[in-house]
Amino acid sequence: MYVCGMTVYDFCHLGHARVMVVFDMVARWLRASGFDLVYVRNITDIDDKIIRRAGENSESIRALTDRFIAAMHEDADALGVMRPDHEPRATEYVGQMQSLIERLRQKGLAYVAENRDVCYSVRKFDGYGKLSGKSLDELRAGERVEIAGEKQDPLDFVLWKHARTDEPAEVKWASPWGAGRPGWHIECSAMSSDLLGDHFDIHGGGQDLQFPHHENEIAQSEGAHGHTFVNYWMHNGFVRVDDEKMSKSLGNFFTIRDVLKKYDAEVVRFFILRAHYRSPLNYSDAHLEDARQSLTRLYTALRNVAPADVAIDWEEAHAQRFREAMDDDFNTAEAVAVLFDLANEANRSGSAAMAAQLKGLGGVLGLLGRDPVAFLQGGAAEAGTDEADEIEALIEQRAQAKKARNFAEADRIRADLLARGIALEDTPQGTLWRRA
Repeated sequence: MYVCGMTVYDFCHLGHARVMVVFDMVARWLRASGFDLVYVRNITDIDDKIIRRAGENSESIRALTDRFIAAMHEDADALGVMRPDHEPRATEYVGQMQSLIERLRQKGLAYVAENRDVCYSVRKFDGYGKLSGKSLDELRAGERVEIAGEKQDPLDFVLWKHARTDEPAEVKWASPWGAGRPGWHIECSAMSSDLLGDHFDIHGGGQDLQFPHHENEIAQSEGAHGHTFVNYWMHNGFVRVDDEKMSKSLGNFFTIRDVLKKYDAEVVRFFILRAHYRSPLNYSDAHLEDARQSLTRLYTALRNVAPADVAIDWEEAHAQRFREAMDDDFNTAEAVAVLFDLANEANRSGSAAMAAQLKGLGGVLGLLGRDPVAFLQGGAAEAGTDEADEIEALIEQRAQAKKARNFAEADRIRADLLARGIALEDTPQGTLWRRA
């Protein structure tokens, strides 16, 4: 599986979070199903935006991209995203890109334009538009086509950009067509074929990449090699904010770091996974709060019934429903519904086996792996904070008040804690607390 990764010139945003979490889920399920998966997610570390941002910051491109790759890894780690098997940087594969471009040129599918860019001749590739369902005539008349006088056809796209005099030396590579740098689309064709071969199983990315990026990848790879490029294309849906497109101009643009200042990272992961990957995902404080409450219900079931052996019993009815859902185009929405059915059964019957199934199946999605009490207490107990010590002291004061039959004082303590967002629950094992 090859997934188009991030262009590293800024912090990752919510759209990036969805790509990372969705294809992490796909990788986890394929492996849980017994497939021997090789997972590649690339890094674009050479791009117009990168060059511009490095110039604005008066820093080298390598310093800029290294910094934001490290930040990307921090965000991914927080969201429980496992590292892919390979994470190639575009700048490490320029030689392979040049070889692929030359192969296309020799086959008559690429040409050197008047401005010394090397361009792909779209009309010479039979089947262009088959992924997106767009015809050449429709594209020719469309507003999205950038017309450049140096191209033989306005639909043609750049494979190799001839160096400009005002660009830094670190973005100029020698080539048979003169110094320059690769175009964006050729990067993924070269990296995927080098690591996975000319024909592989799954290619993924955001819905916005279907056209033109993935369409152009098909043209390049199939044009060069003469056979099918990818068996299955997967595209996750857009992320919207309060039912509007996320954009800096609208002031509703959120980085992963912005969101994690307000919400637990596992809540964000759960929010992403409880929707089907192809559906639109609408981010709002209300939806994140609902996700928090829902995840709290699952962790509460694990707290109430300590799971025994967490090995999944795949013959059990809930596990079979979970498998059927995941095998049906990775239907995590239905799989999460199975988790809630398990939580209800564990709470109703007190069954450790049901709690074990809940924890095991949740783990397949990268969820429910923490200590339930630590999650319910917002990490305070896990961190051993002063706040946790204070809450425990107040719980003890309340217990003493109840013992002395001073119920008004006991009620006051409960109400004061609730006003601070701390809910108490009296159980046979004692009084437990959690974030309300």
